Amino acid sequence: MEITSINSKLLARMFLAGAKNLDSKKDWINELNVFPVPDGDTGTNMTMTIMSAAKEVSSLTNPTMAELAKAISSGSLRGARGNSGVILSQLFRGFCKVIKEYDEIDVTILCEACQKAVETAYKAVMKPKEGTILTVAKGAADKALELAENDISLDDFLKQVIEEADAVLAKTPEMLPVLKEAGVVDSGGQGLVQVLKGAYDAFLGKEI
Repeated sequence: MEITSINSKLLARMFLAGAKNLDSKKDWINELNVFPVPDGDTGTNMTMTIMSAAKEVSSLTNPTMAELAKAISSGSLRGARGNSGVILSQLFRGFCKVIKEYDEIDVTILCEACQKAVETAYKAVMKPKEGTILTVAKGAADKALELAENDISLDDFLKQVIEEADAVLAKTPEMLPVLKEAGVVDSGGQGLVQVLKGAYDAFLGKEI
């Protein structure tokens, strides 16, 4: 049966799966970390940020969308560590601002939430740098906007948005010379893609 919208129960499961996937890949993401300084902690910082929110989400029983949005938003803001963690928490904050108004989320609402997420994250950074997690998030949001204009299934929408995030991530070395020199993609962007992939697996009903 095709899923046409996401309720709070499914979203909670998707969020926790995204957090788990990021957590399992954090050491690998740390190794990619060369920008803005090669301190090897992007994976750790992003994981601490999302796990703080995951802890709050896990403590809820049968939450409404508004309660879930509050847990994700406040939990990640409280747990935000490092640049990448702060940006991730701002992406969640913007996303949650939109979804908290609804009981079920469809393609249109998801698209709107993606725009708000990117807008909120860009505003939170003094000098936004392209070739980072911001660029990856923006690429995904732009794709969401393009797709939402067509009649598209929720599954296809999620799949194509994540594929676009991955494609933009692959281009980050062309935008930041320091990445190209090191032969890596942006670590924060990779962290975000892993969160999305984990969430999508849960959407598909895969065991994480």
